[in-house]
Amino acid sequence: MRIVSFECEGKNRIGLKVGDEVIDVSIAAKELPQDLLGLLQSNLDVQKELNTLIEHCPQEAKRSSKDLRFTSLIQHPPKIICIGRNYAAHAVEGGVEPPTYPEIFLRCAESLIGHEEPIIRPRCSDKLDYEGEIAAIIGKKARHVKEQDGLDYIAGYALFNDATIRDYQRKSSQWTIGKNFDGTGAFGPEFVTADELPAGMDGVQLQTRLNGEVMQNASTSDFIFPMAKLIEILSECMTLLPGDVIITGTPAGVGYVRKPPVFMKPGDVVEVEAKGLGILRNTIEDE
Repeated sequence: MRIVSFECEGKNRIGLKVGDEVIDVSIAAKELPQDLLGLLQSNLDVQKELNTLIEHCPQEAKRSSKDLRFTSLIQHPPKIICIGRNYAAHAVEGGVEPPTYPEIFLRCAESLIGHEEPIIRPRCSDKLDYEGEIAAIIGKKARHVKEQDGLDYIAGYALFNDATIRDYQRKSSQWTIGKNFDGTGAFGPEFVTADELPAGMDGVQLQTRLNGEVMQNASTSDFIFPMAKLIEILSECMTLLPGDVIITGTPAGVGYVRKPPVFMKPGDVVEVEAKGLGILRNTIEDE
């Protein structure tokens, strides 16, 4: 099952993607929660409800996905938890040993944008770097979960571009400021339920392209901390809630380690792709 978030008539809406069409839930099922976070937090059997919607969808609720103005899949997640250096080769290219415990930082909701929305290069820096990643979205409350049960708590997955202002990332020992500029966290294009994808997204190829050139291309088999292990580690510390987003790390090939460095500039087009999750595409604009 695939769900998109989009804006129509000044309101955020969700749609169920079926082929090239999107069923506008605000028209087809007004009684359902009208955003992805609401769906995840509800006590409804979401898949059953949405399957029923497909069977009895009125024609006026159908939209072409090509005509939509996409927004961030979840506007205000309870938490956005990011994992640094979770691909072994990326740790090595950055000049460090692969970590023995995840490097964890947080993003703010204000940084989020959707598919086809512009990533913003801020006035204060020209060192805007790409980081293609896979996002795991929590579906039920999790605390003190064992690794073998970790995947039971993931509702689905999406793509993410953890675009980073590199010079600001290094202004302090904590990475937070370089990861939270407005308009730098692209999240989309679709929320795909876990049942449609390989367990834990294991063995999936993740690719990032800049203006058509492949910059990152790696398998999630290179994860240091696989999805289920991340749920165990994080839930030891904090309660994970429905709608929490875990950004699981970027592979080798980021721009700042290249010689010469490659940073994104206005007019560039960056794409993140993984089998089963589609293509997350964004252009770059100056603030």
